[in-house]
Amino acid sequence: MTTRHDHPGERAGHDPLRLLAVRDAPLSVDEVLAAVGDPSAGGTALFVGTVRDHDAGTDVRALGYSCHPTAEAELRRVAEKIAADYPVRALAAVHRVGDLVVGDLAVVVAVACPHRAEAFAACRRLIDDLKREVPIWKHQTFADGTEEWVGA
Repeated sequence: MTTRHDHPGERAGHDPLRLLAVRDAPLSVDEVLAAVGDPSAGGTALFVGTVRDHDAGTDVRALGYSCHPTAEAELRRVAEKIAADYPVRALAAVHRVGDLVVGDLAVVVAVACPHRAEAFAACRRLIDDLKREVPIWKHQTFADGTEEWVGA
């Protein structure tokens, strides 16, 4: 049997991309954390994005996320790039779509790596690239009646 190492995050027979999803149901930190459990990882970094009650000094009354049909494929592309650039043992990312309220989880991502520094770096890059490259848009309605699309 030949052992192949296509990138730092992949070991023979091991897919580091454990959970990738765009969902219209509430997200679970426990599910994401469980998905990245790996005995070879010494560090796991987790980021949770929640709906806040304000944006740029204006009270937020309502918020909704929508996405392009290619959002999950783009999320996979972003995750594959992170796994190729870092020694990722396990990676998970889920983003919510639909109508959300203040306090709801909008996005949960986690990365497990052999050491904490690389886990922090990979997790930061994962959330930054997800927000920049995955076609998910936020529609905010403010208390003063104005509206704003973010990411569109």
